[in-house]
Amino acid sequence: MSEKKKPIKRHPALQQFSREHHFGLLLCWKIREGFRREIEAERMKKYTDWFFQTHLKPHFEAEEKYMFTLLSDEDKLKKRAIKEHRRLERLFEENEDVKRSLSLIEEELEQHIRFEERSLFGEIQKVATEEELEAIEKMHQELLVDDWEDEFWK
Repeated sequence: MSEKKKPIKRHPALQQFSREHHFGLLLCWKIREGFRREIEAERMKKYTDWFFQTHLKPHFEAEEKYMFTLLSDEDKLKKRAIKEHRRLERLFEENEDVKRSLSLIEEELEQHIRFEERSLFGEIQKVATEEELEAIEKMHQELLVDDWEDEFWK
């Protein structure tokens, strides 16, 4: 009998970031669905550009400003997360080979989110004081609204 993984207990201050990660994973699924349905890459790119500018870029900025600063500049997990943010930003900004970029975004964004959820956030929870976590929770209360009209994934 296989052992079920226990859900990760996330501090309330980090739960909104985890909810946003859920929407990032949905973006990956939408890209996969777009490819499966043979949707034109440019049509999917319009959505991913909007999603990046509206949700993902501010999410990256908030993580780096409010969470990553709790870790030392030499921390390997922090360095990896920042490096992956820059890589993903370049992929979203790529306009030459859109189909390839979308494919890489789908793959790398999912891996990045899993890394943050399984490793980085746990480390942040370990080192942060209760006051630091409360400050993160107060600054980060927004809910993601996905009101894109061209739902190519349906």
